[in-house]
Amino acid sequence: MSMMENQIKPKTFWKKPEGKTGMIVAAAGLGGLAWVMFKYGAALVAAAANTINLVLMLVALAAIVYVILDPKFRNLAFYVYKSIMRFITGIFVQIDPIGILQSYVEDLKTNLKKMNKQIGLLRGQMRKLNDVIQNNKRQIASNIKLADKAKRSDKDAIMILKSRKAGRLKESNLRLEDLYKKMEVLYRVLVKMYENSEILLEDVADQVEVKKQERAAIRASHSAMKSAMNIISGKGDKREMFDQALEHIADDVSMKIGEMERFMDLSTNFMDSIDLQNGIFEEEGLAMLEKWEKEGVSLILGQDKDLLVMEGNADDKYVDLDAPLEQPKKDHDNQYSNLFDF
Repeated sequence: MSMMENQIKPKTFWKKPEGKTGMIVAAAGLGGLAWVMFKYGAALVAAAANTINLVLMLVALAAIVYVILDPKFRNLAFYVYKSIMRFITGIFVQIDPIGILQSYVEDLKTNLKKMNKQIGLLRGQMRKLNDVIQNNKRQIASNIKLADKAKRSDKDAIMILKSRKAGRLKESNLRLEDLYKKMEVLYRVLVKMYENSEILLEDVADQVEVKKQERAAIRASHSAMKSAMNIISGKGDKREMFDQALEHIADDVSMKIGEMERFMDLSTNFMDSIDLQNGIFEEEGLAMLEKWEKEGVSLILGQDKDLLVMEGNADDKYVDLDAPLEQPKKDHDNQYSNLFDF
């Protein structure tokens, strides 16, 4: 599970939505117990003054302590408690991992459409920027030629004017060429992210269809009573492990969708900061992209991130804007299959 294992750790019950409900219920229960003790504490103390009542109370207390200290009972009680909290939370919030994954499949489809459009817009901007750079180069050559001609004709004023204009255009082109290299980085990343996200969508959609049926079969063969008996005997509950594996997938997909959306926001802000008509751009857009380049590993791109950034910034590597987006070829097993090896 490599990257996913490194990035995702199993959530404890208390960090899940039903865990939040459990905290509220537990706090309410403790509050109620404190109120009972405050309200009837004096009566209990008075009852304890009677020797028989005291013995009975101590026996009951010992029995409660023994049961609480018994690990099997604690596991069973916690299992029942979690089940009740899941039921209550499920009334108000979507906590079914299959349902969550189905919504993520729709989010991925929407994001892929947006990303495809974003790639098209970026490709158009890169063409325009390249036209500006090439036009500047032609003007540079023309002004240098005119300056040289003026020099031979002893027209110093014209020579200085044309030389300065060529110098300004050279300086402008240096900045625009740096911008174009950054746009190449952005383009490479968006294309690779699009390809990997298409594979992610296929993997998740496959898992949803297959695991929905498997989950139904497991739930039919592993009743709540059987699960409880497994808990008491210390065995792993297959129903719970299966749902935990689905939650792993949901957490991983959630983070990858978040990364997709953050990078699309970054690319939008970057492109909005560029005014090609006037040949200017805001440094903030470049700073945002450079910051992303230096950040940690990408969940979607994996080890390809550093390679894409390096190729995008290299002087001898160029993006072919006429090349169509290739349909990614899936040459590996479903990336989530090994989560269900239990």
